Amino acid sequence: METPLVSILQSLSQRKESPFYAPGHKKGRGISAELIELLGEKVFQADLPELPELDNLFAPETVLKRAQEMAAETFNAQQTWFLINGSTCGLIAAILATCNPGDKIILPRNCHQAVFSGLILSGAIPVFLQPEYDPSWDISYCFAPDTLNLALNKHPEAKAVLVTYPTYQGVAGNLLEIEGITHQKGIPLIVDEAHGAHFLFHHEFPDCALSLGADLVIQSTHKVLGSLTQSSMLHLQGSRVDPERISRALRLVQSSSPSYLLLASLDGARAQMDREGSLLLDKTLNLAKSARSQLKSIKHLSILEQSSYHGEGFKSLDLSRLTVKTSQLGLSGFWVDRWLGQNRNIAAELPNLHNLTFMITIGNSAQDISNLVEAFQALIQEVGQSAEIPLPLMPPLVNDILELSPREAFFGKSEIINHSLAPGRICAELICPYPPGIPLIMPGEKISQAQLDYLNAALQQGAIVTGCQDTNVETIKVLLN
Repeated sequence: METPLVSILQSLSQRKESPFYAPGHKKGRGISAELIELLGEKVFQADLPELPELDNLFAPETVLKRAQEMAAETFNAQQTWFLINGSTCGLIAAILATCNPGDKIILPRNCHQAVFSGLILSGAIPVFLQPEYDPSWDISYCFAPDTLNLALNKHPEAKAVLVTYPTYQGVAGNLLEIEGITHQKGIPLIVDEAHGAHFLFHHEFPDCALSLGADLVIQSTHKVLGSLTQSSMLHLQGSRVDPERISRALRLVQSSSPSYLLLASLDGARAQMDREGSLLLDKTLNLAKSARSQLKSIKHLSILEQSSYHGEGFKSLDLSRLTVKTSQLGLSGFWVDRWLGQNRNIAAELPNLHNLTFMITIGNSAQDISNLVEAFQALIQEVGQSAEIPLPLMPPLVNDILELSPREAFFGKSEIINHSLAPGRICAELICPYPPGIPLIMPGEKISQAQLDYLNAALQQGAIVTGCQDTNVETIKVLLN
């Protein structure tokens, strides 16, 4: 179980030397006492720049090249790039590598905000597909293959298809059919598999995107495996995308001063999954199944299951994602998340208006599951089942082509107006409840009253809004008429 980056970083961190290179703290000698107390000294001894022994992120030839080659072998990719700016930079690079300005790309309306950054930077024209929507849970899933087929027939000049697989709630769509339809047209399939880096390593998870034929796959290794926050991987297979164009795109969106702590953590996470991935995920699944069983036995609680919805947008479910409906308790997911944090020191991954989602990973324990179950038992005992509160459902997301491309709207002449005057105007900024980071309103989209009503309800319940100038959304930036 070789770990090229981890090994060389360990060696260099212990080397006695007089450093005259960045970073300025010089192996921790200049770090503040507060940071040393928080993190210890060793981490700073390993916070090194691109020394000759550590290779170069943008032109790897030795240890980094070997580490990325080993990752490609592990994840069954033709080539793998390590990312130190998260899956965000991988998604942007994938769009830059497949689309020129004015090219069309087909993608779901409920994709991550990073994709919209890619659209703005590339100048690509999005053709949006309406994802299947479940009003009983207020959750959008994947789009149906037939929806994609219609879009490709209507827009045969499209240069790529992008799909989110799985969703934040762990829902996987019919990627096999989506792959077949996409490749019939001879264009690449990009998969945002940020939440599915673990799929390959256990048969009870949905099939991984590479095994289903995807061309480019972006995975947030830090989200579900054991690397550090902000570290991800981009995998390539096949000949539909030029690897040199990916490398050039990544040079635009990654730091020229990469953190070797992040890079080494990817190397270590890869080795860990090679060595014991199946065993670790056995434990994870057993914990998740135990949590599901116990929570389902609590009166008034509903857990998202594969049987919850029948449609092409929900073909399988990652059982390590636990989504609990809260609206039937008369409570929003935001309120329950605050209650759990203040009373039980439990934080969900994703609170929403009608539900909240918990991630169970290789780092969780049986005690964590006991704490979660006991917390919900206490919640039910304290609040009982209130009358269901009138929470709005997600308004329909825009279909097909925007009024203007995201790039045109982003750089267009704009003005700030009161939100009450915004319906019917074209938005000039991204308005995005976070998490999950799926834009409710985007640059180039005509604003509707239903969107503003939903946004106002989410804010009243404790949602955080990002991407826009006024995070309270009392004012909105719109294009000049």
